[in-house]
Amino acid sequence: VLISLAPPLQREVQAQSVTQPDSHITVPEGDPPELRCNYSSSFSTYLFWYMQYPNQGLQLLLKYMSGKSLVSGIKGFEAEFKKNETSFHLRKTSSHWSDSAKYVCVLSDTVSGTVEELNNSFQ
Repeated sequence: VLISLAPPLQREVQAQSVTQPDSHITVPEGDPPELRCNYSSSFSTYLFWYMQYPNQGLQLLLKYMSGKSLVSGIKGFEAEFKKNETSFHLRKTSSHWSDSAKYVCVLSDTVSGTVEELNNSFQ
């Protein structure tokens, strides 16, 4: 299973950044993938994970707004918001060939506008 990580979206938001250290990962089918995301923010933190199949739009996997640090999403994905480590790594217990896609971690200071900006950036 080949998983590509999209380059971080460059947003003009002061004092906020997101980093995905790996450009891609390859895991045998059935093994648990982990897609790393580290962030820096001095404001309210809203974090999102999206996936994108070739020639398709972005699909929201999960989002962190506030509250519980462990977030469950669609397709068996989950991510844990770790404020002290400034991380929001995406995990799944077992990979499947259908997980081969591009993934992007997004940090936003607002809840709205994210999908539109991303879709425009990746077309």
